[in-house]
Amino acid sequence: MLADWISDNAGRVPAKTAIRFSGRDVSYAELSAMVERIASALAASGVRRGDCAAYLGFNSPEMLALLFACAKLGALFMPLNWRLAAPEHKQMLLDCPPKVLIVESDFLAQTRSIGETLAGIHLVAFGSPTSGWTPWNEFLGLGATPLPRDPAVSDDAPLLICYTSGSTGKPKGVLLTQRAIEVNAANSEDMHGLSGDDVILNTLPLFHVGGLNNLTTPALQAGCTVVLHAKFDPEATFDCLERGDITLTVLVPAQLDMMMANRRWTSADFSSLRMITTGSSIVPRHVIQAVHAKGVPLVQVYGATETCPIAVYLRAEEAMRKPGSTGRAARHCQLRLVDSEGNDVEPGETGEIWIKGDNVMSGYWQAPQATAAVLDDGWFRSGDMGHLDAEGYLYVDGRSKDMIISGGENIYPAEIENLLIESPDIAEASVIGRPDPRWGEIVVAVVVPKDNRQLSSEQVLKMLEGRIARFKHPREVVLVKALPKTALGKVRKEDVRHMLAR
Repeated sequence: MLADWISDNAGRVPAKTAIRFSGRDVSYAELSAMVERIASALAASGVRRGDCAAYLGFNSPEMLALLFACAKLGALFMPLNWRLAAPEHKQMLLDCPPKVLIVESDFLAQTRSIGETLAGIHLVAFGSPTSGWTPWNEFLGLGATPLPRDPAVSDDAPLLICYTSGSTGKPKGVLLTQRAIEVNAANSEDMHGLSGDDVILNTLPLFHVGGLNNLTTPALQAGCTVVLHAKFDPEATFDCLERGDITLTVLVPAQLDMMMANRRWTSADFSSLRMITTGSSIVPRHVIQAVHAKGVPLVQVYGATETCPIAVYLRAEEAMRKPGSTGRAARHCQLRLVDSEGNDVEPGETGEIWIKGDNVMSGYWQAPQATAAVLDDGWFRSGDMGHLDAEGYLYVDGRSKDMIISGGENIYPAEIENLLIESPDIAEASVIGRPDPRWGEIVVAVVVPKDNRQLSSEQVLKMLEGRIARFKHPREVVLVKALPKTALGKVRKEDVRHMLAR
């Protein structure tokens, strides 16, 4: 059971700092007590095995303690994306109604705007008391009596429900069991060579499995110290990394881009870092080169919300030899690349990425048809396309749903996007297909110039000359100020299509 991770470490290293947050050190003994108190308070609020508790707010020790408290009860933990609008939260709360909703004060006004959705939910608020809401400290007071362990809570119990971004349709609740998170932690330990001596920096939002499970939960199992930031701030990240005790961190490409644009990048001392983990989207080659130039391996990981997320990864010693690859199958995963007929493809050929392992989701919440569409005899059909090199290392080519068929030829947008963002004049690029009566689809490149630089369509097209086949060249280039993105910096392709239609 996941809750045992914290209590076991509290018994072994009680005084060690488990979480350092905003000038506050929470020891493993204190974290264990917090987990027990929250679990008792949830139970007193009517949360039983199989029920749900939701959290809306920035990263905090309390948010992590709530996850482990739900694990003890056999309940579901639903972290809500604070970047979403109230109607989007309403959709999720109606889809999987929680017994308890805990909200930080910054989001109370937004939450109150969907008041009718909250009927019957025990509402708990941080900060100043507000009518109809239980203050956090008063809520904790409900948990004065420790709970005995429930023998009916097994590793198969669903623990985490994370809603997908919905960039390709209605958001779906991904269900991850306690075993899935345990296996994911084992994969992370193998990937990072994780030990209790490591000090982890997490600046990613914990409402995403990348922020929660790439390093944070594995670190708490291993007895590490997690330095947790409420949200990402480049200056605070530089300060923390240059303090000299951080050994591991995860920074997605969008974060690395912001740091590289900062005046401190050139002189920053990252000598304490053993590696930086990155992923969530295609990693531009110039980002890889910039990190490696500082003597730090940039280690790519591939996965999805549905895989908890760790499924494929590089190790530190492979990062500089295989730049651009996401690595080989995780220690406790299997990997296949499959054609449209379900046959494995040869090295060098593009196929859909399939993943199998106990870290794969049990399904989508109350969506059996959607689940059946992506789970095939235990294999998760990712919808991503990739190819293997001769040594079995994976390179991600793009999304199968994003694939453009123009004149009978298959075109993967990521190939074109990677070339475009190598340009010092381009900040971002998204390539999509537009219906065309003659060709079926034509390639359209939507480009954001860097630093308000003047850029023409002709200049953009010239960047591709002689670098990719002519049939892959965009027929149209659209220059925009920004691209719509998810919280982790992934471009929302569907929103790009809507933007062009408008």
